[in-house]
Amino acid sequence: MVSYPATVDVPHELVEHVSWLIYTRRCERRSRWRKSGCFRQALLALVHLRKNETLPALAAGFGVSVATAWRYVDETPGILAAWAPGLHEALAGLGEGDFVIADGTLIPTDRIKADEPYYSMKHKQHGMNVQVIARPDGTPLWFSRATPGRTHDLTAARAHGIIQACPTRQILVLADRAYQGAGATVRTPYYHHREQPEQYQQFNRDHARLRAPGERAFAQLKSWRLLRRARCSTRRIGTAVQAIHTLMTCSYSR
Repeated sequence: MVSYPATVDVPHELVEHVSWLIYTRRCERRSRWRKSGCFRQALLALVHLRKNETLPALAAGFGVSVATAWRYVDETPGILAAWAPGLHEALAGLGEGDFVIADGTLIPTDRIKADEPYYSMKHKQHGMNVQVIARPDGTPLWFSRATPGRTHDLTAARAHGIIQACPTRQILVLADRAYQGAGATVRTPYYHHREQPEQYQQFNRDHARLRAPGERAFAQLKSWRLLRRARCSTRRIGTAVQAIHTLMTCSYSR
């Protein structure tokens, strides 16, 4: 395999921030000497998340073995995921009069038809279901753990505690028709609105306008190419989503 110079579109400060988190974890574990320093481990993991490079390609580019590349790729997202906010932490500071946007997406995976739990009839492909809570401007507040792709959005929202958490804070939730029946403070469009009076049609138009920015959260999430077509184990996708959310939060804070 031949290596060549390449770049990755992440700020140098972000790589430094991740390297400090890795350094802290190594100190906590009193880790022994490693083949690569904290900065190179951070860079290797970010290249994997951002560009979805294969392990042999990463190993060749960074001058390490495939086993070492795997260890870094497996370890670093776990370190980052530990800093991702929980649902109640994400909703802290929001209260009566505020509203958020709830939505779900499918993270495509490489799977065969025999893996029925991962097949989404809606998207006609295998994957993992991920839920998001976003601000009105589309800034993600919280991403859920990943569940099998055939999980309905409303079922996933109940399982993750979204439906239960928002009413206790009197937060209005805007969602699409998949969440119809959630009750409480969840607002969804009217069905058969073309047959309804003009006021219902106007409600649906206003609802769509307010909910549309929520799509930006998933667009930003999937700008990390690992989540466009995940080749890893389905158990690691949730960790990758949480890790990327931590990286996105670092970008916002700067």
